[in-house]
Amino acid sequence: MDASAKLKLIQKASGMTQEQTAQKLGVTFASLNRWINGRATPRKGAEEKIDRLYRQITGQKEIPDQNLEAKKKLLARKSNGYSSIIKTILDNPDIRDEFILKLTYHSNRIEGSTLDEDETAAILFDNVTVPNKTLIEHLEAKNHKTAMEYMFSHAAQKNQIDKEFIMKLHGILMNSIRDDAGLWRCHGVRIVGANVPTANYAKIPVLMDELAKKINAKERDIISLATRIHAEFEKIHPFSDGNGRVGRLMMYAMFLRRDYAPPVILQENKRQYNLYLNKAQTEDDQSMLEDFIADAALAGFAVLERK
Repeated sequence: MDASAKLKLIQKASGMTQEQTAQKLGVTFASLNRWINGRATPRKGAEEKIDRLYRQITGQKEIPDQNLEAKKKLLARKSNGYSSIIKTILDNPDIRDEFILKLTYHSNRIEGSTLDEDETAAILFDNVTVPNKTLIEHLEAKNHKTAMEYMFSHAAQKNQIDKEFIMKLHGILMNSIRDDAGLWRCHGVRIVGANVPTANYAKIPVLMDELAKKINAKERDIISLATRIHAEFEKIHPFSDGNGRVGRLMMYAMFLRRDYAPPVILQENKRQYNLYLNKAQTEDDQSMLEDFIADAALAGFAVLERK
């Protein structure tokens, strides 16, 4: 990644203006403007400052292979401690409801919901109408809970994750919200805030058939497989809306099929999540997203262990 791309990501992730970024780097506005627009290249000292600020702002880091492998081994040991994780979840209503709450709250919040965790719990479990919140936000919470329950049932039956399952998840999630709930998109679309080209809508059915084959492949490394599938699914972007939430629901199902706890991706880590996902999609480097998802899976086991 060149200096121009790093500077653009710094501004996008931090919200700083060009003037503020220039001050942070100790350079003139004019110099920064030339670097951003690719009309000049920073010297070595300035490039090192850009690299440091880039790592600081984005949270990007090098992931030593041994660290990621240690996390994967820990997750495998935790998985081996259960005869059936989905059965454990369904047999313990407190654990089931904690997963439903955590995954619903964080997944919807990542996509812009303004409900806090207590408000989400009141809607999900007490059927409360929260004042000053939109009908859509209420429906998103309730629909996500229903989608989670469907996903748990599907996992308990050990069914394959195919395109019909994926379309059903979307249909539940977008019920009474969108007219095209449960249908592939039939138009072009751009991912807001990401320089990632999405699939031609005419190719979506074929691409999703191919993705389903990859999902159900007998690959031992579930962290690597789920990371790759998640990045590819979000790049295909098969629905008009709801792709992020459906993609995460698919990931929960993939983990449960391998007897791993569903990964809990926290909304406060949204910036790193999006940056690592973008890097996996545009630079063919999924190491940071793998490490991120491994940490999210450890958070899932913490819910399972009532920690």
